[in-house]
Amino acid sequence: MKEKELNHLAIILDGNGRWAKKRNLPRSMGHKEGSENVVDIALYAKEKGIKYLTLYAFSTENWKRPQVEVNYLMKLLAKFIKDKTKLLMENEVKLNIIGDISKLPEKTIKACLDVCELTKNNDKLVLNMAINYGGRMEIVKAFKDMAKDGIDFENINEEDISNYLYTANMPDPDLLIRTGGDLRISNFLIYQMAYTEYYFTDILWPDFSKNDLDVAVDSYFGRDRRYGGLNELS
Repeated sequence: MKEKELNHLAIILDGNGRWAKKRNLPRSMGHKEGSENVVDIALYAKEKGIKYLTLYAFSTENWKRPQVEVNYLMKLLAKFIKDKTKLLMENEVKLNIIGDISKLPEKTIKACLDVCELTKNNDKLVLNMAINYGGRMEIVKAFKDMAKDGIDFENINEEDISNYLYTANMPDPDLLIRTGGDLRISNFLIYQMAYTEYYFTDILWPDFSKNDLDVAVDSYFGRDRRYGGLNELS
């Protein structure tokens, strides 16, 4: 039986647009407010001893949104990463981008790569930003990469697959939080979350507070993780 721990937290950041709509603001203001909340929650997660935080920022399906919104998100992402570089360094946070960023605008790609390189030796928290990410796409990419490397598919095992995912050498998520009220995982870390605990809340992401994170974490620690086995009371 594994000892209860919370090393890796994953969050689907949902509800930015609805947050803005409730206040008669443009959707862009919701995304801006949501990006600021990323900093507060990430630093609080570090305080709580969480070592890996993976945030679903932009999915492969989000390209279907209106072009003006997509363009704003790309500019916001580049600005956010550059503006928060000093804070990441001060708090020894390593930024890691997961997803196919080759599809992003050149300035956004450069901002991502520059800050990832600058923070690569930080070791207090690994902050994975999932950008142009899709779980099925990630698995397809892993198998293509294995084929290129001449992996013997007759003898392939789960560890081999994990080693070719974006999250190679990281523990699988212990807890997934989704804000915004929807009860699905939306193609997020679908291989890695085989035994992840889920926590869904109606709170919209810009309003998700440190106290709300405490409630989610307390819920997690109150659960019995058996990984298919039995505990002493079963």
